[in-house]
Amino acid sequence: MYETLVAQGRDKVHTGLAGIDSSKLKKLRSEHLKACFNLIDEMRHKLEFVARIKGVSFIDDAASRSPMSTWYALETVEGKVVWIANGATDSIQRASEYKRLRTLVENKVERIICLGNSALYQTTFGDIVKEISQIETMAEAVTKAFYSSEENTKVLFSPAFENGISYEEQGESFKHEVNEL
Repeated sequence: MYETLVAQGRDKVHTGLAGIDSSKLKKLRSEHLKACFNLIDEMRHKLEFVARIKGVSFIDDAASRSPMSTWYALETVEGKVVWIANGATDSIQRASEYKRLRTLVENKVERIICLGNSALYQTTFGDIVKEISQIETMAEAVTKAFYSSEENTKVLFSPAFENGISYEEQGESFKHEVNEL
């Protein structure tokens, strides 16, 4: 679903949302509104604000398991970003997918912290990001992100790659480690 929105572009999505007929909104019954608000819980781990600690904001986007979903997250988050991502193997096959992120990464990302193999990120972004780290645990990743960030930096956990661990588990792990800081 998010890939479809991303493909349309931000302006087109905003224009479409603004064009919703207000008379249709007025006809919604309370049970429809309740159902809409219940969907919010289903959006856990998708650009979910976790905490702000000493001026550093932490955002859980564990549901983004593809480069295009991460593109949307990077496009949405304002300001400088420290990006925590899943390490990726089969670098040659995936490099073209990740190259689509280059402009956003160049303009927003100060550091990339990989949970696992960082070769793909080194190859794709090594010339435009000042630091790309390879870390083994979420605890190390969150700690490194926090202590290497300046005030007003956003720490974004957006995996961009399926690593065999459910996004719910990774998202909860990220939140736990942030709350341990």
